[in-house]
Amino acid sequence: MRIWTKPLSIETLTRIHVDTAVAWLGMEFLEVGDDFIRARIPVDKRTRQPYGLLHGGVSVVLAETLGSCGAAYSVPEGHRCVGLDINANHLKGATTGWVTGVTRPVHRGRSTQVWQIDMHNDAGEMTCVSRITMAVLAPR
Repeated sequence: MRIWTKPLSIETLTRIHVDTAVAWLGMEFLEVGDDFIRARIPVDKRTRQPYGLLHGGVSVVLAETLGSCGAAYSVPEGHRCVGLDINANHLKGATTGWVTGVTRPVHRGRSTQVWQIDMHNDAGEMTCVSRITMAVLAPR
């Protein structure tokens, strides 16, 4: 069952992130399914830490972007979503290529939502798993 309450596409997600950290870091939106969003981020000079690994904070940027987009496009018109809490478990480093994340809802309630984001390297190995809790704000 499709959970999106507003028109949602790769083009829409790309357009709303022009001139933001998402665009500057090279994040690319890849797929919008009935209940998931997939995007990827490059492992390059913009996103590596001094040891040559994808910076953990960049993984969190990918996670927060995906979870926030999922929440924002699945609430009723006029509602807004803001992050309350995010966590990330870094499981395997990535030094080249891309890290791809997929977000799916764990809980979509009236006042809060929880989204899980699983991230994998080009070999399909899980690099990070994250959860974000979003507050749903009703129109004023």
